[in-house]
Amino acid sequence: MKTQVLITGGAGYIGSVLVPSLLQEGYGVHVLESFTFGQSSLAECCADPNFQITRGDCRDKSTMTRLLREADYIIPLAAIVGAPACNADATAATSINLDAIKLILSLRSPNQRILLPNTNSGYGIGDKGTFCTEESPLRPISLYGCTKVQAEVAVLDAGNAITFRLATVFGMSPRMRLDLLVNDFVYRAIIDRAVVIFEGHAKRNFIHVRDVARAFVHGLSQFDGMKNQAYNVGLSDANLSKIELCTEIRKQLPYFVFLEAAIGEDPDKRDYIVSNAKIEGTGFRPNHGIAAGIRELIKGYTILRNSRYGNV
Repeated sequence: MKTQVLITGGAGYIGSVLVPSLLQEGYGVHVLESFTFGQSSLAECCADPNFQITRGDCRDKSTMTRLLREADYIIPLAAIVGAPACNADATAATSINLDAIKLILSLRSPNQRILLPNTNSGYGIGDKGTFCTEESPLRPISLYGCTKVQAEVAVLDAGNAITFRLATVFGMSPRMRLDLLVNDFVYRAIIDRAVVIFEGHAKRNFIHVRDVARAFVHGLSQFDGMKNQAYNVGLSDANLSKIELCTEIRKQLPYFVFLEAAIGEDPDKRDYIVSNAKIEGTGFRPNHGIAAGIRELIKGYTILRNSRYGNV
């Protein structure tokens, strides 16, 4: 019998890449999705007999009780993602990002395994020149970061779980998001040909959405050796400031102009560099770098020319 994976929020930005990858690997996949954004990103998967989908809410106990019965692994992707979206609806952010995870923990059996996505924005403002490792203190600044860190603590305390502290994700997905930093800056470079940067010195780490999907597949296949631990997932050569990111974009779009504002501030205050050595020690390596991602986005934005692909 096929290993069954339950994914909440499986038709989102990451799930729309992950679900086809898992089906290709031979897993049975059941997606629970609310379709808040009206997306049809998993339409192609419907032809696969190993794919199932339920329209519903991950906070509904009866729905989760029914779907968990058949699951060997649970990947809770459903979330209100990013500081602006969480600030816009703090109640939903807490109930989906944290309370829904606690619901899963209360309903699952001890042998059911969880792979939880966290955000490495939980590191907040790191110590200058010092890499954040999985042992570094978590100092989330935003409501988004706080809810995700609390969810990670609950999951790891419960055991039989892996958590991935994801870097800022970029790249094309069937359920596209334009609000993510690389995706946003490349879009502005193409459409506006310019961007004004606030706090351009602030650094963060980056990871391609296809490599995020690969990290989950890796975690499923290596679960016993990786369980009950957190792992940073990012590009080790892409701890970049906003100015450095814009410089990378201008290498491919020479007309792109970027200016750092003398006044004003970015509401997302994170500033840190990250070590991904721990997950690399398990044999995982990302395949998609920043330059390739920018190239991909330039082609993608030839297709996408409106703002309905945002998250707020």
